[in-house]
Amino acid sequence: MIIKLNKKNIDACVELANKLWPDADKQELLEMYQETISSDKAECFLYVNAIGAYTGFIQLAIRNDYVEGSETSPVAYVEGIYVEACDRRRGIASELMLRGEAWGREHGLTEFASDCELDNELSIDFHKGYG
Repeated sequence: MIIKLNKKNIDACVELANKLWPDADKQELLEMYQETISSDKAECFLYVNAIGAYTGFIQLAIRNDYVEGSETSPVAYVEGIYVEACDRRRGIASELMLRGEAWGREHGLTEFASDCELDNELSIDFHKGYG
């Protein structure tokens, strides 16, 4: 099940985000997600498994600046996506990406963008696999 970030699940989101970005300050992540909850230009969705555990998230933003490879502006942009290692290869990230695409369409956007670091092979493989 995919649910929106809210005040009740924000701590779980911070924990997942800290796994994706281990050098990030948890307090700064908390503040960022608190802003996301009230923003109309950003969103975060969490994946909840069958036993009620949060096992993944996707963080999205509407970017008005130029996004490499895009033909329009603004675009829906994946700021981050993460799934717990034990739950990978089960289609969870694809479900989160589809929800992100839908969020972009809900905001009238026609392009969905993302990028990754050139040395992040896991992310490159994910992007290639997703298409």
